[in-house]
Amino acid sequence: MNALPSIKVAVLGAGGRMGRTVCDAVEAAPGLELVARLDHDDDVAGAAVADVAVDFTVPSATEANVHALVDLGVHAVVGTTGWDADSLARVERRLATQPTVGVLVAPNFALGAVLAMVFAAKAARWFESVEVVELHHPDKVDAPSGTARHTAAAVARARRDAGLGPGPDATAQSLDGARGAVVDGVHVHAVRLRGLVAHEEILLGNPGEQLTIRHDSFDRVSFMPGVLHAVRTLPGRPGLTVGLENLLDLG
Repeated sequence: MNALPSIKVAVLGAGGRMGRTVCDAVEAAPGLELVARLDHDDDVAGAAVADVAVDFTVPSATEANVHALVDLGVHAVVGTTGWDADSLARVERRLATQPTVGVLVAPNFALGAVLAMVFAAKAARWFESVEVVELHHPDKVDAPSGTARHTAAAVARARRDAGLGPGPDATAQSLDGARGAVVDGVHVHAVRLRGLVAHEEILLGNPGEQLTIRHDSFDRVSFMPGVLHAVRTLPGRPGLTVGLENLLDLG
C-alpha cells in the first residue's frame, strides 16, 4: 500500500522564536516535509516549492507576504497579528483570482485558547457584564492582542444576536486608558509583564456570580498542534478563513 504524499511546508519568519518552533514541529510531524525556511530578508518566491506556507513574521510584512503566496498558488497559514477588516478584504479580493487557494488568518493557534474564545461567545448571552484581560510578555508589539480582539468581537456578536445592549458601567471620571480599549463595545485590558508568554481571561458577571474562563500558554510549543492541524486541513478549504475555530469540528 503506497503512503500518501507528504504536504510540503515553507515557514516565513523561520529565524524568529515562533518560526523556529514551527520548523521543529513540522520536521517532527508525520506526513509533513519542511522544504523552505525563509527569514525577513528572503524572497517570498522561495516558498513556491511548498504546498502550504506558515507566516509568523511581523505585522508590517505579513499582508504583502500573503498576497505573494496567493499569487504563487500556495496556501497560507498566518499567525502574524495586525490584521483589520480592510486588509482581510484585500486578501479576499486577491483570492478571487486563485479560487483553489486557501488562507487562514488565526489570532491564536493554542487549542485551549481557541476553545476559550468559543466558550466565551456561548456564555456571553447569559451574563450582564463581560470584559477581557490579556496578559503577554513585554516584547509583544501590539496591544491589545489579536486573540483578545477576536474574543471581544465574538462576544459582542453573540450579545447582539441575543438582543443585549452594552454592559452596565457608571464610570463618569477616569484616567485615559483606565477602562482599557473598547472592541465592539467590550472592554479589553492589556498587561505586559516579564515572565509571561500568552494568557487570557474572559470575565463574565451577573448579580451574585462570576464566571472566569482563562487560558495560559506557558511555552510556544502550545501553539504547534493547532498550526499542524491548519497545515493539514487548509488545502481542502479554499478562500479566506479567519480563526482556527472554523477548522475544528466544534458543532
